[in-house]
Amino acid sequence: MSRTEVADRSPMQVRDRERSPLSPKEGWISDGRQVLHFQPRRYDRWSQSLEVTFGEVMPGGEPPLLKHRRELMRDEAVKLWAQKRQQGWRACGPQWSPPKPPRA
Repeated sequence: MSRTEVADRSPMQVRDRERSPLSPKEGWISDGRQVLHFQPRRYDRWSQSLEVTFGEVMPGGEPPLLKHRRELMRDEAVKLWAQKRQQGWRACGPQWSPPKPPRA
């Protein structure tokens, strides 16, 4: 086996693919009745947070009713996403147009 083949099988690379992205991305997740929107807010070396907006799907194709909004640290947001996925929630497309983030 060549040195390159050994490097390709490194457990570090496998773990890297399973790890959450280092820079946050916007995400939407829904169970068909409720929707969560994850949006990066602050992301630097010392402070990493996302805003999570909770909405309730409305009948007739209307945009979801926004219920509340919270700012979570990155690790809390990742745990919430994983918890919802285990409960059967699925990633979905944007359900409403989120407000523009404030400029710093």
